Amino acid sequence: MLARLAQGDATVKELAEPFDVSMPAISKHLRVLEDAGLIERSRNAQFRPCRLNPEPLKSIANWTDRYRHIWDVRFNALDKIIGETRKLENE
Repeated sequence: MLARLAQGDATVKELAEPFDVSMPAISKHLRVLEDAGLIERSRNAQFRPCRLNPEPLKSIANWTDRYRHIWDVRFNALDKIIGETRKLENE
């Protein structure tokens, strides 16, 4: 849903379209996103368009960027071990 909202505002119906879940489940999910400050909803006649609020996502991105180097080193080491293990299994 956040990826869809990154493309522009959308109605609840538009956001629900790709998912095979009930409208109450969609509404509950949107409420969680709204409570987290990740989306904002307005009222336009009978529609309640949703809009992405990117500010909290920027905070998350800044936090994860501080640890990216550590994760890269660890994932590279894991990739090397997996490669070596596969090589041994194929011998």
